[in-house]
Amino acid sequence: MSAVPEPKRPPKPRGDLAGMAQALAEFAQSEFPQAEPARSRIAVLVPCFNEEAAVATVIADFRKALPSAEIFVYDNNSTDRTAAVARDAGAVTRSERRQGKGHVVRRMFADVDADIYVLVDGDATYDAASAPRMIDTLLSGHLDMVVGLRVDQAEAAWRPGHRTGNRLLTGFLSSVFGEAFKDILSGYRVFSRRFVKSFPVLSDGFEIETELSVHALELALPVAEVETPYYARPEGSVSKLNTWRDGIRILGTILKLYRSEKPLRFFMAIAVFLTLVSVGLAFPVLVTYLEEGLVPRLPTAVLSMGLMISAVLSVSSGLVLDTVTRGRREMKLLAYLTQAPAAKD
Repeated sequence: MSAVPEPKRPPKPRGDLAGMAQALAEFAQSEFPQAEPARSRIAVLVPCFNEEAAVATVIADFRKALPSAEIFVYDNNSTDRTAAVARDAGAVTRSERRQGKGHVVRRMFADVDADIYVLVDGDATYDAASAPRMIDTLLSGHLDMVVGLRVDQAEAAWRPGHRTGNRLLTGFLSSVFGEAFKDILSGYRVFSRRFVKSFPVLSDGFEIETELSVHALELALPVAEVETPYYARPEGSVSKLNTWRDGIRILGTILKLYRSEKPLRFFMAIAVFLTLVSVGLAFPVLVTYLEEGLVPRLPTAVLSMGLMISAVLSVSSGLVLDTVTRGRREMKLLAYLTQAPAAKD
């Protein structure tokens, strides 16, 4: 029969109290080893639509830059082999049937559980080597979002009109919501769990980047931008952006967000416009009445009065909606505060 191993016994105590304490500490450490502190879980989120030519490169680059991260590729009704290529490259592959980047990001944020989220397009135009620096900026600065500020490395990185459109939209957003970003349309971002789990995605398409920026500005969340190289698409990869169509949609999104997030200013501007038109129409009628005691242009007087009533109603609507918006903002902040902040390993 094999001998039964004897249980470990505490070492013999030393003569002094300090020695006894050290011996007991060593015994406790050997018998009850402490687990290593948990590392932050990092998820790389890659929305894709017909990116067969580039998605494998994106996966390989981010696996090299972030070895401990889990990479998720969400296929959005691709007609090529995007999903199969991503699966063969070792990524967790899932699908979203509703067409549009906004729908994909909504599904990603709801499904994936992590402490740090890296959102990047699947077209191999963003620099994976910048991800550790962006994550370190997020953690060391206790931030909730870090945006990759694109620095183009080739003339072909930007399509004609996109650079100008990006500057115009960024400038307009800054004038409306406050200046905090130089590149609101960047598809390369790092988020804290707090941000992701408190962000209600409402956009459907490429205007999602604008909504992300406005959400951070409205809640006054700590954010930063980090310069990162921006490359041209690899051969065989085609951009899905349409300069005019998507530019108009993004501009429309900014106006919608301005109406919903700053309703008092929005409806006050309408009220001022209506008031000026009303006064302009009423002034000649009033002068004629004071001179002749008659109102010869009755339809103009009725129109002027209707415009003034509309102006008053516009101000009233702005006041009511401003109260509603404040309540919604408080709910978003409460949802944000229920999540623990990201901690540096």
